[in-house]
Amino acid sequence: MNRLCELLGIKYPIIQGGMAWVATAELAAAVSNGGGLGLIAAGGAPADVVREQIQKCRKLTDKPFGVNVMLMSPFADEVMRVVIEEKPAAVATGAGNPGKYIPELKAAGIKVLPVIASVALAKRMEKMGADAVIAEGTEAGGHIGEITTMCLTPQVADAVSVPVVCAGGIADRRGVVAAFALGAEGIQVGTRFICSDECIAHDNYKQAVIKAKDRDAVVTGRSTGAPVRALKNKLTNEYARLEKEGASFEEIEQLGVGGLRRAFLDGDTATGSLMAGQSAAMVNEILPCAEIIESYFRDIDDIIDTIKENI
Repeated sequence: MNRLCELLGIKYPIIQGGMAWVATAELAAAVSNGGGLGLIAAGGAPADVVREQIQKCRKLTDKPFGVNVMLMSPFADEVMRVVIEEKPAAVATGAGNPGKYIPELKAAGIKVLPVIASVALAKRMEKMGADAVIAEGTEAGGHIGEITTMCLTPQVADAVSVPVVCAGGIADRRGVVAAFALGAEGIQVGTRFICSDECIAHDNYKQAVIKAKDRDAVVTGRSTGAPVRALKNKLTNEYARLEKEGASFEEIEQLGVGGLRRAFLDGDTATGSLMAGQSAAMVNEILPCAEIIESYFRDIDDIIDTIKENI
């Protein structure tokens, strides 16, 4: 049996990305009901909101689900306390080192899945007790690292003994085959699930993803040390202008305040932050989460046979 499926108690080795605002209880439950591991994104939300989301998700699914905790959030400590009390199946972490939380999380029976962007961090997380690591390449949406999925995944797989989950740029079953060929035992998918029936994002956001072309997912914020990938619009153009002019960190950061909310709730595709990965250009329709998940794993043997025929 696949080690990731066994670890998490899921049917398919697929984890839904912890996208702030987008990854609500509705989406997480739908992914879990479809056989994957759904994640509620804590983002910058206070602890009581995260508790409400966990309890709501429990009403929508009896399958395992988890919470993604952004460690740079000012509420991270309080959110982790709620997670430990509520005991979801797993916690994925990003934007920081979860080491100080791992002992309590594991004592509560919660699987720990840190998102990592380097081999060094992957090895450190394994030593600290992580149950698996999510190797996220720069193709992903939202906050990103510098190494591509193609290069990061095999290096991490060679460096650690825990299951490696490949993330960034995986839009269909071809990406699944590639991820496993690189040494991963599972995949994490974010952008594709934005365009699902159960995602409650504004339809304008979904349509922006569907209309995206190959060069539309751009990176801003490199000068601040916190690069973010989102779909090109007036907001990203303004980011680029400020960075080119050498604006201060504070001025650049202020530009993005409320951007995700504008995109997700208001459908503002001009000045909202349309976080999405490079795989957006491969998303063509809105489907139920269960169908999306099945499409990733349907007839994979056919692709493998085609590969063999061409070697």
